[in-house]
Amino acid sequence: MKHVLITGGSRGIGAACVEAFAKRGYKVTFTYNKSEDAAVALAEKTGATPIFCDLAVVENIEAAIKEAGEVDILINNAGVSHVGLITDISEEEYRYLMAVNTDAPFFVSRGVLPHMIRQQWGAIVNISSMWGAVGASCEVAYSASKAAVIGFTKALAKEVGPSGVRVNCILPGVIATDMNAHLSEEDLKVLADETPLCRIGRPEEVAEAAVYLAEATFVTGQCLSVDGGFIG
Repeated sequence: MKHVLITGGSRGIGAACVEAFAKRGYKVTFTYNKSEDAAVALAEKTGATPIFCDLAVVENIEAAIKEAGEVDILINNAGVSHVGLITDISEEEYRYLMAVNTDAPFFVSRGVLPHMIRQQWGAIVNISSMWGAVGASCEVAYSASKAAVIGFTKALAKEVGPSGVRVNCILPGVIATDMNAHLSEEDLKVLADETPLCRIGRPEEVAEAAVYLAEATFVTGQCLSVDGGFIG
């Protein structure tokens, strides 16, 4: 039974990934930070194992990986956002956002790769954002962090491909999660109207893409847009 580790798995896209992989018979472990009640409920529902981890701290990442054990499939999902002008974000907010969105995928991947390389098989799926590809006004730091994930994906895929490890990336569009809860109904309608499929995406639809990339044995170094056609 292959072991899947999903970061930020207690809510939104992460929780949908936990459910999707658990339903397919994988052994699932997921990290959570602030949403303990949601993590416990999800664990009871799916049989997955929750691990508390503040992904902004490298030592905590290392401890979580040790607790999780050998990982065959990694879903780097955890992320935070910041909406506002570049002149309004504090250094502390910027450093935290980059630590979770950009540094954590690097250090979590580094931690699980030795096992994958030893067994000559593994899959890493990074969750970026369509804004990492095209940028978003008033989300400069977030866009930059997610653009870094795209570059990380492409470079790591080349580095570990000879060891049988695949690395891919998902670029979600506007998805109905807590991260977009700040958007008004009017804003969501405008975004839906700008999407060729004329609606907002669901976390389960991103999770389906994550399962596909985890199992697609001849796909690596790719960025799959799950955005309803928003950026084409």
